[in-house]
Amino acid sequence: MSSGQSERTGTPTGELDDSFHVFDTTLRDGAQREGINLTVGDKLAIARHLDDFGVGFIEGGWPGANPRDTEFFARAQQEIDFKHAQLVAFGATRRAGAKASEDPQVKALLDSGAPVITLVAKSHDRHVELALRTTLDENLEMVRDTVSYLTSQGRRVFVDCEHFFDGYRANPEYAKAVVRTASEAGASVVILCDTNGGMLPAQVQAIVHTVRTDTDARLGIHAQDDTGCAVANTLAAVDAGATHVQCTANGYGERVGNANLFPVVAALELKYGRQVLPENKLREMTRISHAIAEVVSLTPSTHQPYVGVSAFAHKAGLHASAIKVDPDLYQHIDPERVGNHLRMLVSDMAGRASIELKGKELGIDLGGDRELIGRVVARVKERELKGYTYEAADASFELLLREEAEGKRLRYFEFESWRAITEDRPDGSHTNEVTVKLWAKGERIIATAEGNGPVNALDRALRVALEQIYPQLARLGVVDYKGRILEGKHGTESTTRVLISTTDGQEEWSTVGVAENVIAATWGALEDAYTYGLMRAGVEPAV
Repeated sequence: MSSGQSERTGTPTGELDDSFHVFDTTLRDGAQREGINLTVGDKLAIARHLDDFGVGFIEGGWPGANPRDTEFFARAQQEIDFKHAQLVAFGATRRAGAKASEDPQVKALLDSGAPVITLVAKSHDRHVELALRTTLDENLEMVRDTVSYLTSQGRRVFVDCEHFFDGYRANPEYAKAVVRTASEAGASVVILCDTNGGMLPAQVQAIVHTVRTDTDARLGIHAQDDTGCAVANTLAAVDAGATHVQCTANGYGERVGNANLFPVVAALELKYGRQVLPENKLREMTRISHAIAEVVSLTPSTHQPYVGVSAFAHKAGLHASAIKVDPDLYQHIDPERVGNHLRMLVSDMAGRASIELKGKELGIDLGGDRELIGRVVARVKERELKGYTYEAADASFELLLREEAEGKRLRYFEFESWRAITEDRPDGSHTNEVTVKLWAKGERIIATAEGNGPVNALDRALRVALEQIYPQLARLGVVDYKGRILEGKHGTESTTRVLISTTDGQEEWSTVGVAENVIAATWGALEDAYTYGLMRAGVEPAV
């Protein structure tokens, strides 16, 4: 048990009261998403992020069910000093015909040391009879016995009523009997689970209201997202009186996922005016979302509400004109409240306001120069007609903007020529070799390099040529490369667009190149990437 927690319940001291719960189940339910395979180290890292965010409960897994979850609980209590969250162990009610005090899996829950235990219980009559193969009365006794035994051992107990909404529609009186039994046996909260994710908000609100009225139990909600309504269903349950929400970070979960923790919490704090996190923690939301995505090795969703990089991105010129007057005209909240920021996208839809605001975002004050702004607008539209895209290549746009504002191109080297050779042999082996010729600091440089493809060979040749003049380039690395064939002209003749993401270990930037072949397009994107990187490093132009 971490310091600052009471011996009996593990409640962190000096935090929010117990009137509303934000309960995270990323480490259990979220880990069931296809493609997520968490190590114990991963689970510990995510638990730290969630505690830092300020959720009230972190469900760590099912101790006793597998060695990994058992190890997690042992290490979490030794290695994490929980500041906000209580650690929760997940398990099932005792077996039919047994006693909770003698059930090995119930003992494993106690042995986990978690101050809170969530029990999954059957609340759909058909599941009781077909899956548990027992009677409806015995299922109620399993709930009563397990809850009362665990509370007698000093543990706080929550009960997840699995398949509750489907069970309610099939046999409402029995579903309510499970809720009532759990509550009367000592469960602090009884959670109504939309396990199959098939409910809609109006249905959830009506059922939660009825169950709350008929049972007088404290209710929670656990919603899967199979209809795309998990967040809406969660909020509908809150409208009906639920005071406990179960969610996962970024909506991870089985099939299409669970209710997404971040839009739920943001809605509760910003739309409902209900403080559910410690003071100022909402501003950490975007950072926490992206950090957890990194741990599970999934690319953060760019269009996720509140925390996506596109959540407050504006492309249309009409939007930009209004935002220049008042950002609230086209934004439902100030993005800084959730740790995000406004972004202006530059495209062929851009108007003067878009360019001026984008310049300000990049730290370039265009000073209301209508002629300069007009030139930039015209050039962007001209180049996007040729296949360039600047909304995905901020670094290339900044170089273009500086060129127009300063009257010259920022150059550290000048291109003379390049040559690529790809040799395929009858035995299936092949080589790719690129030779580049360029000028830097008054010196003519010729460099040749091989790679596992012509693009890789070109990148290596450029580095061989330039790192002897600019050692700062050794810190740069390409982290993403995308090539796209654009509209064809005559037969196989076509235009290629290349987008490259580069990092110096601290920040990442994107550049674009367009040409009639992939090597030339790559050259353009790499030239911008290296130029921008040297500018960031404070290197004086030498050409």
